[in-house]
Amino acid sequence: MSIGYKQKNVEGIERNFTMIRTLIGVGIALLLALVLIAAVSDRPWQALLGFLIGPFTSVNRMGSVVEKAIPLVFTGTAVCIIFSCGQISLAVEGTFYLTGIACAAVATKTGIAAGIHPFLCILAAGAAGAVICAVPAIMYIKFDTMTVVSSLMINFLCLHIGTYLMHYVMKDPAAGFDASAKYEATARLSSLFPKTNIHTGLFIAIALVVISYLVLYKSAWGYGVRMTGENAKFARFSGIHVAKMVLTASMAGGFITGMGGAVEQLGMYKRFSYLGLPGHGWNGIMIAVLAQNNPRNVPLAVLFVAYISVGADVVNRTCDVPIEIINIVQAVIIMFVASDRFLIEWKRKKIVEMSQRAEAAVPQNMESR
Repeated sequence: MSIGYKQKNVEGIERNFTMIRTLIGVGIALLLALVLIAAVSDRPWQALLGFLIGPFTSVNRMGSVVEKAIPLVFTGTAVCIIFSCGQISLAVEGTFYLTGIACAAVATKTGIAAGIHPFLCILAAGAAGAVICAVPAIMYIKFDTMTVVSSLMINFLCLHIGTYLMHYVMKDPAAGFDASAKYEATARLSSLFPKTNIHTGLFIAIALVVISYLVLYKSAWGYGVRMTGENAKFARFSGIHVAKMVLTASMAGGFITGMGGAVEQLGMYKRFSYLGLPGHGWNGIMIAVLAQNNPRNVPLAVLFVAYISVGADVVNRTCDVPIEIINIVQAVIIMFVASDRFLIEWKRKKIVEMSQRAEAAVPQNMESR
C-alpha cells in the first residue's frame, strides 16, 4: 500500500473527525441549552426553535447575519495572519476601534470625489492599523517583550486615545453626545438589498479572503510567515528573516483590521459613535481559532458565529429567556467546536486501525507477486 494512499486515508479520517466532532459538540451544547432554557422559561421548545431557526424567519434577520459577518471577516482574517506567524497578538480589538476614528477623520472631509473618498478612508484606516499592530511586534523584536501582554495594553491605549479624540477634537456639538460629524455622502458605501443594511463592503470582504488565502498559502512571503510560526529557529536556520516576517505579518494584520474598521463605519453608520471597544477584535480571535488560522475557513466560521449571535438576539427579544442563558449557550457551542482535544482518542483509534489494515495488506500483496 503506497504512502500516498495512506496519506489520503488519514486526510479522510481528519475530515470525518472534524465533521463528527462539530456535530456532536453542537448536539451536546443544544441539549444543555434545552436544559437551561427549560429551567428558566415556560416555553422552552419555542425558545430553542427561535435560537435554531429564528435567523431564517425574516429577510431582516437574514440580513442581520450578513451584516454581523462583514466586520468579522476582516478581524478573523487579520488574526489568522498574525497568529500564523506565531504572534499571539490581541491588539486587533483596539485597532478596529481606533481605525474607525481614522476613517471618520477622512470621511467627514468635504470636496472629495465619490469614487475616491471611500478608498481614501479605507487607506487611512488601514495605514493607522498597520502602525498600531506594528508596536507590539517591534517591542517583541527589540526587547523580547511578551506580545500577548504588550498587545493587550495597546487596546487600552487605543480606547483612551480614541475617547480623548472624540471628546475634545472630533466631537460634533450638534450631536448631543460624543460623536463625530456626519460622514459625507461621497464616503458612504452603498446598500445592496432593500430591508437590510448589507452594503458593498461584502464584496471587499470576499475579495480579502481570497487574496489573503493566496498570499498566505501560495506565496514565498506566506511560506515564510507560516514557517516562522511553526518553528522560528528552523526558519532562521533556513535563511528566513524571522524579525521581518513578524513585523510584516503584524502590519498586514493591522492593515486588514483597519480596512474592516473603515468598511464597518462607511457601510453601517452615518457618524462615528462608538462609546467603547466594539468586540469585533475579540470575536476575530475566536473566529481565527475556529478557522485554524486559515483564511479559507474564515467565511464559514464567521457565518457560524454571526448566525448563533442573531439567533440569540431573536430569543432574547421574543421569549422569556435572560440574555445570560443565551450567552452561556453560545459559549458552550463555540467551545465544543473549537476544542482540538474533543474526541481526539476516536481519531487516533481510527488512524491506528487504518495503519494496521495497511500493514496487514502488505504481506498479502507480496505473496501475490
